[in-house]
Amino acid sequence: MSRHGEVVFPWGDSEHRFRLGIGELRELQDKCNAGPYEVLNRLMTGIWRIDEVRETIRLGLIGGGALRPTEALVLVARYVDERPLLESVPVAQAIIGAAIMGSPEEPVGKPQAAEQGETKPSPTDGSASPPSTEPEAP
Repeated sequence: MSRHGEVVFPWGDSEHRFRLGIGELRELQDKCNAGPYEVLNRLMTGIWRIDEVRETIRLGLIGGGALRPTEALVLVARYVDERPLLESVPVAQAIIGAAIMGSPEEPVGKPQAAEQGETKPSPTDGSASPPSTEPEAP
């Protein structure tokens, strides 16, 4: 399973899927004149700029795949621009955090062999050589 870095949660008028892929991250970087981790750091430390909040949410909606850019812009105008800005900061943090570090629901690393239905044989199985150590006495 590949890591998508998407999050789904209620925002504005309904539940929405947010995702910042490479294209959205590059656009965010251009619009904010800062790399993704710098934007996340600003959001987390309270030194954010307005466009870092609003563009993260707008691009996250577009990257989530359910909305056209014009639809995302309408929602951002309604639920970011017309609301107290501090309401939107945790939303932007969650979106860019999932893009950089992965969503909390996504497993980290490779799936275990047992989960894949595979078992790996021991390197000594089928060897004609005697064991290098004696088994422990009972």
